Amino acid sequence: MPPVDVEWTSVIGLANQTLTTPALIDFVDKFASMLPEDVCTYIRHIHRRNVLRNNRLLAQLEEAVVAMNGLGIMPIMLKGASTLVTAPEERRGVRLMSDLDIMVMPDQASMAVAALCAIGYDIDYQTPPESQKWHVELNRLQDVGTIDLQQAPPGPAYLYQSVGHALNHCVPAALGRGHVYIPTPTYRALMLIIHDQFQDYGYWLGDLDLRHLVELRDLNNSAEGLDWGELSSLVSGELMKNAAETQLFALAELLGVEIPRALRSRLIPRLQFTRQLMQARFPATRVPFLAMMALDLGNYRKAASGAPQAAARSRGLWSLPRVDTLRFLLKAAVAVRAGKV
Repeated sequence: MPPVDVEWTSVIGLANQTLTTPALIDFVDKFASMLPEDVCTYIRHIHRRNVLRNNRLLAQLEEAVVAMNGLGIMPIMLKGASTLVTAPEERRGVRLMSDLDIMVMPDQASMAVAALCAIGYDIDYQTPPESQKWHVELNRLQDVGTIDLQQAPPGPAYLYQSVGHALNHCVPAALGRGHVYIPTPTYRALMLIIHDQFQDYGYWLGDLDLRHLVELRDLNNSAEGLDWGELSSLVSGELMKNAAETQLFALAELLGVEIPRALRSRLIPRLQFTRQLMQARFPATRVPFLAMMALDLGNYRKAASGAPQAAARSRGLWSLPRVDTLRFLLKAAVAVRAGKV
C-alpha cells in the first residue's frame, strides 16, 4: 500500500533527480486507483516517451553491432546496452539511459571505430594516449544517444584481477541481424557496483545511485537471477568487499531485496550506508563525512599497489591522500551530479 500524506511533488522531484521516474510505472500500475490522477498521468507520460526513446536506442545499437560484425567483431554489451538487449519488450522503457556502452577487445578497437565512422558516426571525444583506460565517444546528429566504445569493463583494472577475462562471464546472443556477447546477471551486477563505487567515486563520496539499485533489483528478479555465492567469489580484497557490501546493504534496506546476512552484516558497510542516508537528508554533511575515507585508505593502497592482504600496515599505506586528490574529492562532494544523491 502507498503511504498516506505523501508530498508527491517531492517524490517526483527526487525521481527526476535520480533518473528513476520511468521505473515508477510499476507503482502506478499497481496503485493507480489510490494515487493522484496528475501523478499517474505524468509518470505514464514519461514512461511512454522513454519506451519510444529506448526503442530508437535499440535500433541504433543493432545497426552499430551489424557494422562491427561485418569486420569480424562481436562486441560485449555493457550496462544499459545489455539491459536493452535482454529486457522483455514490456520492460524496455523502465530504465532511463543516455548512451550505449560497448566493449571490444584492444586489438579490435581501431577497426570498431572505423566500422562506426563508416555508418556516419563522428568521434566526439577520445582519451589521450597517456590515459590508463581507453575509450571513445561517438555520435550522429540523428541519434538519441551516443556510443561509448571501451576496451575494458568499467572501473580500475586492479578490481578485476581475480575475476579473469570478461568473455569468461558472457554468453553469445542475437540482436536482430547482429550478434553480441551478454554478461551474465552476476557479472553485470559486479560491473554496476564497481562503476558506481569506484569509476564514479561513489564509495569515497558517499553517493547513492538509485537508478542502478533498481537495475540490481531487476537483475535479481530476472529468470537467471543473481548468484550471491558467485558474486562473493568475484569480490577480492577488503576494499572491494566493503564497497560491494555497502551497495548490497542499500539494496536490501531501500528496495527490500533479500540479501544473504553474511553480505549485509559487517560494520564498515553498515556505517557507510548510514553515511549515505545522512548525506541524502542533510547535504551539508557531505564534506565532513569525507573523513570516512580513512576507514579504507589502507585497503585502497593495498589493492592499487597489488600488495597482499596479509601485508603489514606500513606508513605508506596509511599516509594522507595527495593534495590534488583531496581537492578533486572536495569539489566532487559539493557538485550536483545527475542520478546521484
